[in-house]
Amino acid sequence: MRMSISELRRLRGERIDWLLSMLTGVLALLIFVFAPLQAMGITAFHLFADGLLLTIIVSMVIISNSPTALVLMSLALIFNVAVFFLRIYYPVPYHLHILAGAWLVIACTLGVVVLQAVFRRGLVTYHRIIGAILLYLLIAVAFATLFLFVGLAAPDAIKGIAFEDDHSVAASLFYMSFVTLTSTGYGDIVPVHPLARSLCNIESVIGQLYPATLLARLVTLELSSTGSARKPTHTT
Repeated sequence: MRMSISELRRLRGERIDWLLSMLTGVLALLIFVFAPLQAMGITAFHLFADGLLLTIIVSMVIISNSPTALVLMSLALIFNVAVFFLRIYYPVPYHLHILAGAWLVIACTLGVVVLQAVFRRGLVTYHRIIGAILLYLLIAVAFATLFLFVGLAAPDAIKGIAFEDDHSVAASLFYMSFVTLTSTGYGDIVPVHPLARSLCNIESVIGQLYPATLLARLVTLELSSTGSARKPTHTT
């Protein structure tokens, strides 16, 4: 027996919701586990990170049918793998520039896809709330790459981070980005360059506004979905 269009949409929505939770776990693993392990000198985790990035791309293809997003994410994966092997066999002075550009593309592209999935119409599920957390993590990743670009252009732009081509810079940048996004401000890393300070101001404002905006939007979606479900249908 063939399934109706509404049933197919419901099943696809459930699949998307589940993938949002999985993607959140994968990105959290990259940020909070693999990046610190790379900083400790375990270089093999760069290749493991590329494997997780491939998982992210496959999940994104299921969530979104956009060919543009697929192309951008695939190019970012290729650049990540290329940097891994270039560091071993043919060192070039622009490894960090390539990685920064690749991860900025990943954060922005995946962010748009997740934004559409989280805030689409329909019942607000547990997985969609987890997807909103994923979007929060992607904001931190995007700003970490922007801090890296500033640091590469002006090495003394941020005190406390050495912008050198080693495996510790990613963990340091993620740390700075989350400290700024959550307005923690431990004081061990300090932006000095005007552009770095401007980025910190923008990220801290986003960090304050995002939870309130998120809550308001999810409540609106939930009320809209509940109201539609309770609305009586009239038959003639």
